Amino acid sequence: MIFGNGDEFMRKPVRKAVIPAAGLGTRFLFATKAQTKEMLPLVDKPTIQYIVEEAVASGIEEILIVTSSMKRPIEDHFDKSYELEDTLEKKGKLEMLEMVKEISNLVQIHYVRQKEAKGLGHAILCAKTFIKDEPFVVLLGDDVVVNDENPATKQLVQAYNKIGCSIMGVQRVPHEEVYKYGIVHPAESQRFNGDSRMVKLTGMVEKPRIDEAPSDLAIMGRYVLTPEIFEMLETQEAGAGGEIQLTDAIDRLMDRQAVYAYDFEGQRYDVGDKFGFIKATIDFSLNRKDLRDQVKAYLKELNEA
Repeated sequence: MIFGNGDEFMRKPVRKAVIPAAGLGTRFLFATKAQTKEMLPLVDKPTIQYIVEEAVASGIEEILIVTSSMKRPIEDHFDKSYELEDTLEKKGKLEMLEMVKEISNLVQIHYVRQKEAKGLGHAILCAKTFIKDEPFVVLLGDDVVVNDENPATKQLVQAYNKIGCSIMGVQRVPHEEVYKYGIVHPAESQRFNGDSRMVKLTGMVEKPRIDEAPSDLAIMGRYVLTPEIFEMLETQEAGAGGEIQLTDAIDRLMDRQAVYAYDFEGQRYDVGDKFGFIKATIDFSLNRKDLRDQVKAYLKELNEA
């Protein structure tokens, strides 16, 4: 495989995605004590389904979901539901029946368990056998990004097709909020062919002080990675929290090959945060024709109370 030399004809396409979903979801206790956080719904659809649908809309053909012992409901959700389908058919609820069938026919999904809670980097390492020697996408389930015309993951894949290097999805955040995020360090005057949204990186800083942040570009839960990342992860020492951090491995990867950041377009919601989840639920409800008027009326009622 050729990386970063512009030879698109020898470059393997991005066909596979990894979705880490093994975390305990402690930020949402007590709702997640006996229920997996990825199955918490935004209106009437589990958050992980939005992530899977984004991958499919971006041209991904196979998905590996990295789970743990408590995540069986995820597998059940994307599996065929014979009893439910039979019941809906007998009751004549054909529109709902088609919606249920679509879930199990979205894409080919595989599963692997992360047997030890060793962090995001270790979760990605669990995908090595599945990925083999292909470039791949990573989508984090806490970040739901809305862009119906050009999904965030598709934007990153399109960028990868131009440069053949690992790419981190970023978005610009207010400077006073940089301490909340991992912030990338762009190289001076290293934009790709004048593309204002893509820049070569020299490093990253995790939750920097405001006066020490190298930029306002925050890492936002979307990556396209070359398979060389697995070599880094296999030798990566534990970092923050005693876990194997993906960003530490990407930082080391920069010593071997170019890594870029791409400032993708789209409305991003942090649904791993309680207020972010509430905000997403309200916005998604307002975008539903069957709920919009009721929600607007209720919000107006609250505002006038």
